[in-house]
Amino acid sequence: MLSIVNVVAPIFALIALGYFAVRLKFYPQRGVDGLVSFVNNFATPCLLFESMLTSDFRSVFNLSIIAPYYIGALFSLVAGTLIARKFFHNQIEDAVSSGFAAMFTNTLLVGYPIISRAYGAAALPTIFSIIGLHSPVLITVGMLVMELVRRGGATLGKTLVVAARRIAATPLIWGITAGIIGNFAHLTLPEPGTAFFTLMGQAVVPAALFGIGGALNEYKLSDNWRQALAMTVLKLVIHPLIAYVLMVPLLHVDIHIARYGILLAAMPSGINSYVFATYYNRGASIAANTLLLGTIGAAVTVSVWLAILGP
Repeated sequence: MLSIVNVVAPIFALIALGYFAVRLKFYPQRGVDGLVSFVNNFATPCLLFESMLTSDFRSVFNLSIIAPYYIGALFSLVAGTLIARKFFHNQIEDAVSSGFAAMFTNTLLVGYPIISRAYGAAALPTIFSIIGLHSPVLITVGMLVMELVRRGGATLGKTLVVAARRIAATPLIWGITAGIIGNFAHLTLPEPGTAFFTLMGQAVVPAALFGIGGALNEYKLSDNWRQALAMTVLKLVIHPLIAYVLMVPLLHVDIHIARYGILLAAMPSGINSYVFATYYNRGASIAANTLLLGTIGAAVTVSVWLAILGP
């Protein structure tokens, strides 16, 4: 139990530091957006590039881990949409936005720091194979579903074009693609280059956790917290449970490898779920509350999953 506390406590202490620094006005709220942008657009692409450059792709792109993760995510989208529609009587567009919040994981700002601290460098190539696809795949799926259910929405062809542009404009994809090309070209960086990418990668964890803590000040609990709680349960419990069942009992993936994907699935809803909701102006309060409840609840549920999967 002490080993689990040792893993989780520093992570959520950094999140709390970011929250109270902004709350008590020791750090400006406007600085949070810049910090998160630095993590997403600069530090993490450098981290992904270095990881892909030095990875063994036979072990990195393991479909027995990647497929169960995304099956669980898509199940959460469908279940979240149906729950919002049938039990909370949302309009269909709001229901899709709610389901998206149940599907979309905070892989980068919370997942990467926790998993890297729990399992070390050995876990990184596997989780990066999921992280690299995560935003492009799930945002594209969310956009397609939303456009298909909207009245007067864009055509499917236009939606696909927009989605393709979003994918091509994602710095995470640039880092992964450049790293893969360099790997197959047997590129070896000079020592200053390696040091540069290592330093940028080391900036991800503290900046990401401080940033997500500061960002939580923007989200307040509202009257629809019950629906947000239902989405949070899908995200923190059902998604990783599906991933576990598919990976371990069915596909017989070694638990010491499967746990990387399972624990990543157990992370709370990501900020992009709120961005998605505000982009369509549908279900923004649900997305915000799901993000808030999930990040707080993850302190408990992640500890439980670590106890199940082993430190």
